[in-house]
Amino acid sequence: MLLILPAFRPALLSCALLAGCVAATSSSMLPTRAPNGALEQIPFTLLKPDGAGPFPAVAIMHDCSGLGPRSSGSPLRWARELVAEGYFIVMPDSFSTRGHAGGVCTNPSPTRNQVAPTRRAFDAYAALAYLRTLSYVDGSRIGIMGGSHGGSTTLSTIAAAERPKDPLAQEKRRGFNAAVALYPGCAPYRGVYHATAPLLILIGEKDDWTPAEPCRDLVEISQQAGFPVSIKIYPGAHHAFDSNAPVRYDANRINGNSPTGRGATTGGDPKAWDDAVREVKAFFARYLRNPAK
Repeated sequence: MLLILPAFRPALLSCALLAGCVAATSSSMLPTRAPNGALEQIPFTLLKPDGAGPFPAVAIMHDCSGLGPRSSGSPLRWARELVAEGYFIVMPDSFSTRGHAGGVCTNPSPTRNQVAPTRRAFDAYAALAYLRTLSYVDGSRIGIMGGSHGGSTTLSTIAAAERPKDPLAQEKRRGFNAAVALYPGCAPYRGVYHATAPLLILIGEKDDWTPAEPCRDLVEISQQAGFPVSIKIYPGAHHAFDSNAPVRYDANRINGNSPTGRGATTGGDPKAWDDAVREVKAFFARYLRNPAK
């Protein structure tokens, strides 16, 4: 049995996507903060496996489509897989209360920078702090994952603080225990990527939105420096290979890796999806499961 506790969203919306679930609505909001220290409140969704716990947990960071009516559905698809494995899930909604309920995939407005991955890292650590208050979550076994915009958020979240006084330096010293970044944007990282937790990157060979090569370079350089990072590139797969939608090109998508700044191809790849599920489950089992159990 799966218990879904959606905060600030209709219970039936999530429940309709998960057969046999039991839903309860909470009016709670996740307290987070902006880089300037200002306090904020954002919606979040909880998904709990059957039983008393304490469970290992995973924070899932959504992609550029958000968690609203235009969501790709991939975050919930991953949540379903992980809850079945006994993980407690939290999904922060970084967009809805910040003016981007419809996502930012095609929105060129400068306001998209207000929900950039570096900003969303604060939401990730807010989710981590919240999870550690729950009696049925094991606070020493918490991972993070995300795809695309959420994958870039994952990279930003577990990148070591450059200076002791960085806003998240204290949180990163006792941060997540493992991280999975699905087709993230790796190009901004030059030199050694200092990961604060074991990292797995999964990406498609034909990704024209967040290309695989910069991620391959990131992993190679960081591995040579002794950091626990790894990558798997899926032949023939595009961006959002974990989607169940057909492959299609959308000329309106904002794409910094395109000569025109626009246009990207996305779509599911069943073979890559099946393998990614196995890889993610094995990765989190390695780093988040209690060996004593």
